[in-house]
Amino acid sequence: MLFEEIRNEIANLGRVIAASGFNLGTWGNISARIDDDHFAITPSGIAYETITADDIVVIDFAGKIVDGNKKPSIELPLHSMIYKSKKNVNAIVHTHSVCCTAFAIARKPIPAVCEDMIQIVGGQVNVAEYFLPGSQELALSAITALKGKTACILANHGLLTAADTLDEAYKISQIVEKSAQSVIYANSMGGAVELSQSDIDFMRNFYLNKYGQR
Repeated sequence: MLFEEIRNEIANLGRVIAASGFNLGTWGNISARIDDDHFAITPSGIAYETITADDIVVIDFAGKIVDGNKKPSIELPLHSMIYKSKKNVNAIVHTHSVCCTAFAIARKPIPAVCEDMIQIVGGQVNVAEYFLPGSQELALSAITALKGKTACILANHGLLTAADTLDEAYKISQIVEKSAQSVIYANSMGGAVELSQSDIDFMRNFYLNKYGQR
């Protein structure tokens, strides 16, 4: 099996995400860049609880299957075009968590109100314009919504996170879902209060350059 380690990582994360309830059934998708020529992506229509490394498909950036005997996710163009346009992105996680999906079907951004989300995303989570799943138009819309951010809402669909590693991409999805839920609660109490752009910039810089053990 080619690139077994990264395919195992994707399969393992798929099972973790299924257990979290962020994806139900076979929806959502995960991918990781392997090198300048290849990436690996989850297959279409296979339950994450049962997914294995063998099920993960290796693709080149021309869209050709290099290794694997499954049909890749319908969102192959979305992942491929993000990797081509954002060289610092090496992992993408697309989830259908409940509160993020609520923002998606309302077509509303998740505002910059939670400090942890601001730090890890870079501000509010923008909404990508609606296009059909699997379309190049959806991919271009997501790329626009991701400008300067690590996450975006796909209108009427769910959440997409893009990061350097699979662990970071999943962590972002967890923080964004928690923040979306908190905003929904806050709006029932009179409304969430957004922070200033200067505070947003400070916290993002802190996360990128000073947060954690360095």
